[in-house]
Amino acid sequence: MRLPDLLADIHALEEDILAFERKYGVRSETFYAAYISGEEPADDSWVLDFSEWASAYQTWLARQAAYRNEVQRLQHGSPSLAGLIRVTA
Repeated sequence: MRLPDLLADIHALEEDILAFERKYGVRSETFYAAYISGEEPADDSWVLDFSEWASAYQTWLARQAAYRNEVQRLQHGSPSLAGLIRVTA
């Protein structure tokens, strides 16, 4: 994926993730650690949200890693913003 596409995905996922964090009052990394350890939702009505939240968080983690890899590839080992910044008006 191209850098702008990765960034757009990251931002969209962050909006979804923030909505879940606000709804349930817990940060995603805390939720996700409990979720992957097998903790069940306390309320059956949370099951769908929890699976969507976990999926969004997993995808966000993957896009973050892909973004870092793409930045590193584009920078060719030089920690410069040259070639990364694209101004859109």
